[in-house]
Amino acid sequence: MIDYQHELDTQGLYCPEPVMMLHGVVRKMKPGEVVKITATDPSTERDITKFCNFLGHPLLASEQDGELYFYWVQKKVS
Repeated sequence: MIDYQHELDTQGLYCPEPVMMLHGVVRKMKPGEVVKITATDPSTERDITKFCNFLGHPLLASEQDGELYFYWVQKKVS
């Protein structure tokens, strides 16, 4: 189980909304904090991975449970 300080529910939203919302949450987080994202859009598998790689935020874990996708993203420590 990964500890997280923030939670983002993007169920029912489609690209690019989940990543745009994630960007807003990460901007307000402190370095090292973790956000758990819940999504239903399969394209988040690609989009959240690209977001993390491009901006340097570690994607700590991801998993799928039926139609739900879960991601744990840590804000990079500069």
